[in-house]
Amino acid sequence: MPRQCCRGRDGGPDSVVAFCQHDRVTRHLYSCPLRWADMDALGHVNNVTYVDYLQEARVDVFRLHAPRPGGEELAEGVVVVRHEVDYLTPLAFRRSPVSIDVWVSEVRAASFTLCYEVYDEQPDGERVVYLRARSALAPYVFSDERPRRITDAERDVLDGLRDDRPRPRERDGRLPRDSGDARRHRYECQVRFSDVDLYRHVNNVKYFEYMQEARIDLLRLDERPEGEPEVSVVVVAVDVEYNRPVLWRPDAYPIDSWVERVGSSSFTLASEFSDGHEVLARARAVVVGFDAASSQARRLPDWLRERVSPRC
Repeated sequence: MPRQCCRGRDGGPDSVVAFCQHDRVTRHLYSCPLRWADMDALGHVNNVTYVDYLQEARVDVFRLHAPRPGGEELAEGVVVVRHEVDYLTPLAFRRSPVSIDVWVSEVRAASFTLCYEVYDEQPDGERVVYLRARSALAPYVFSDERPRRITDAERDVLDGLRDDRPRPRERDGRLPRDSGDARRHRYECQVRFSDVDLYRHVNNVKYFEYMQEARIDLLRLDERPEGEPEVSVVVVAVDVEYNRPVLWRPDAYPIDSWVERVGSSSFTLASEFSDGHEVLARARAVVVGFDAASSQARRLPDWLRERVSPRC
């Protein structure tokens, strides 16, 4: 039987956190409130904000409503090695929270992998799934700037959250290291003081925001040819690899982006966040033309395909 814990972020009865037992495997259920500021121009939760939701769910499972003691340091004393996020269905603003399942798919000596599913459960038991994601994380001693191994107590907590059933979509290899013949577009990214934590490291969620800014700067959808109607695009997948911490400084960091592939209704962008010759992070985003009226994918207009195609 599932074990229910009727406590929310504030300890009140209206927000429910549950530990859902499935065939001897436990998933953590986090009830995540939405904010109006989370929305994009289409009235949907912005793709960057979802990653903030995942971070809140991770803190909840290890610190606020942990299934057992011993994993508290895994809430904040970790670095993110990689995020893999698939956006499946738009989530519109409402006052009720959205559900997030969190579980562990892999535990190694000095790293572990969390999986997530953001969804609503219907009265008939079916789910409307908005997002599936995977995060590779490593325990880290920030005061000494060094990684560490997982303790026995932490392993016990992680093993209690193991679930080997269907996971988020598997990826094929590492992110691209070379743009080949593609022409790179450079965006100068200014880190804000509010983007950093106590150790002056940029929070992992902010990388998604920086890559979004670089993507918008490359596409410039507001600069369409005269007479052409507005076009909307949505992001359906983003992967980010974190190589080195990004620190606050007055000088901007360059982000180079290029188009890997162009289809009839979608294109794939790759990006590198660097400091001199050192690559701090890499990313890949799949972007799809979107018809807001029908909430369906639509063919990219010729002018947009022409704008990005020469960069292939």
